[in-house]
Formats: sequence, C-alpha cells, structure tokens
Amino acid sequence: MRVLIDTCVLYPTVMRELVLGVAKTGAFTPLWSERILEEWSRAARKLGPTGEPQARAEIALTEAAFPKAKVAIPVGLANRLWLPDENDIHVLAAAVGASADAIMTLNAKDFPKGTLAEEGLSRIDPDMTLYRHWLEAPNAVEDVAQSVLAQARAISGEDWQMRALLKKARLPRLAKALAQISD
Repeated sequence: MRVLIDTCVLYPTVMRELVLGVAKTGAFTPLWSERILEEWSRAARKLGPTGEPQARAEIALTEAAFPKAKVAIPVGLANRLWLPDENDIHVLAAAVGASADAIMTLNAKDFPKGTLAEEGLSRIDPDMTLYRHWLEAPNAVEDVAQSVLAQARAISGEDWQMRALLKKARLPRLAKALAQISD
C-alpha cells in the first residue's frame, strides 16, 4: 500500500519514528512531497532558534532512509481539486499524482472521505493504522516501539514508559496494546 504522509504525522518525532519504523518493516510504502517536508521544517520553528535546523537534519535523515518517498505534484493538478481547507490541496494533489492508496493524517475534517474516494484514496489515521499492523505483525511493531522508547529515554534523559510515551504522541490504541511490553 502506498501512503502519502501528511505533515502532522511526520512532525512530531515519536509519531514519525513509529510510523516510519513500521514502514521499514514493509507494512506500507511511505510518500511525501517537498512541500510537506517544508511544512515540517517551518513547524519546527516554534521550538526556538534550533528547531528548524534540527528539523532539516531530521528531514535529511528521513530522505536518506526512504530515497524513493518524495513525489512531485504534477503541474496544474491542484487546480482541479477541492478540499475544505485550500491549504491542504497540495497534500491531495501529491497523493493523486503519486497514485497513492491513502493519505495518513490526523486532520479528518479537512480530508473528507467522500472527496478522497472520488480520487481513489482513503484517509487513514496513524494510531489505527499502527494498531492494525500490530494485530497483523505484533513482534515487528513491538520491536519498532521498543527502539523508539529507548531513543526517547536516551534523548530526554527521562524514564519514559511505553503507554505514557505513546499516549503523549497521540497514539492511544497502540499505547494500550503495547503497554504490557515495557511498563
């Protein structure tokens, strides 16, 4: 399955690391556009003067890990598309242009299922998607989650517990499912 990943899933870190970690297992093929990556770097400015440079470094690492993920938006495609928020049309255009199967986003209201269906797309939620992959391949998802947990502990210096980390990352279903593996 080819999945275009919206900015709100790529930024913040824990959600991105889980989603892309599961993608590395072959669960799905992640896609994004240059504009989506640019939105990620701009959003990181809110963290202060080091936010954007850090995001750009993370983007470079992400692109290196998934060299075929970046897709181009065909010229003029966005002009024929509609979404409730015109600022999201580029996401839809990238998905259509890349022949994606779905858009992974937290932004349900601005990506109506009916509108996406007209373009042969579905909208998927990162938490439910990760949870479903856990049901299909629990060991693979648990390994990714353990790696993300260890990384969060190392970077923050805090003794994060799996459930708390994933709930904070807006992944409550997965948090509940994985709570028993490290708490």
